[in-house]
Amino acid sequence: MRMDLIPGLPNDLGLEGLIRIDYQDFSSVASVCRSWNRLIELPEFWRRRKASGLTRKVVVMAQCRVDPVWVQEWQFYELKLYEPETGYRALLPPPVPGGLPISSQLVGVGLNLVVMGGLNPNTSEVMTDDVFVYNFVAATWHRGAKMPGHNRWYFACASDSNRMVFVAGGHDDKNRELKSAMAYDVAEDKWMVLPDMARERDESKGVFHHGKFLVIGGYSKNQHRFGITAESFDIATWQWDPVQEGFLNSETCYRHCTDDGDGKLFKYRGDYVEALQGSTWQLVAKLPTRVKDISYMIAWQGKVLVIGSVDGEGELYKSFVLDLKSSKWESVEKEYEFLGHVESGCCLEL
Repeated sequence: MRMDLIPGLPNDLGLEGLIRIDYQDFSSVASVCRSWNRLIELPEFWRRRKASGLTRKVVVMAQCRVDPVWVQEWQFYELKLYEPETGYRALLPPPVPGGLPISSQLVGVGLNLVVMGGLNPNTSEVMTDDVFVYNFVAATWHRGAKMPGHNRWYFACASDSNRMVFVAGGHDDKNRELKSAMAYDVAEDKWMVLPDMARERDESKGVFHHGKFLVIGGYSKNQHRFGITAESFDIATWQWDPVQEGFLNSETCYRHCTDDGDGKLFKYRGDYVEALQGSTWQLVAKLPTRVKDISYMIAWQGKVLVIGSVDGEGELYKSFVLDLKSSKWESVEKEYEFLGHVESGCCLEL
């Protein structure tokens, strides 16, 4: 006999009720019964939730802790959650008691936050190949399969937002730039080796753009400078496309390029936010006048968030949101614990 999702209600009405649950309550709701637990993880549940406009954009960042007494940063990074639409903020638990690996990469994959690589937080010197996965339904961490091959740092990383994470470049523990690449299937907890890129790329930026893993810029000792090229890994053919020469408009580190989820790329250069129009970067808006040293930038539909230090306020980093329709900036007020430098982050839709 079929069990109703909610006793006394048709299952369609029961589903309509459950898709309205706040993502913060997923773990409590999933623990009520097995049918609810299974339902929340089904693709149909998320299709209905998204089609009804009930999902929320959530940004998760590796952010430095700030001492509220001395108003300065501690060299200790924590996982901070931020909802741009509501202003809600929260602190996520660390993946292990020792804390968050230094300069690790954060990637959103479906209902999961994936943390990979970086430096051991206890030694600050030894690279780690650890992978940790936080599931927002269970509200728990588990260890994923370790990154294979070279221990690597400052690699490009991006997700298809469904189940795959793509990794390329970086440098190994002998400080050699890498052109190797691989992919991690979060659902299967398995790594796959990809073909090498055409060039070594250290401190490059990875984004998922138009169905491809795009690796932007990066440093190579053979070139003795940051490059202005990019390479795309085509998921359909499982091969790298030809190198895109002249993709960037200056030779500098572009680790803050971001895709808004609708196929639009943004970055900042100097005092301006730029967007890629065809093959040309166009000015979108001037940064707020007091902002300098941007540590993080992310975009979603119609909005761009930047976090940077502010003149006259010491080590504090503040947040500003750009409305692309009006080209106006809004300052986002935050408590002291959310005013630190940001190393990395990602955006999920929950």
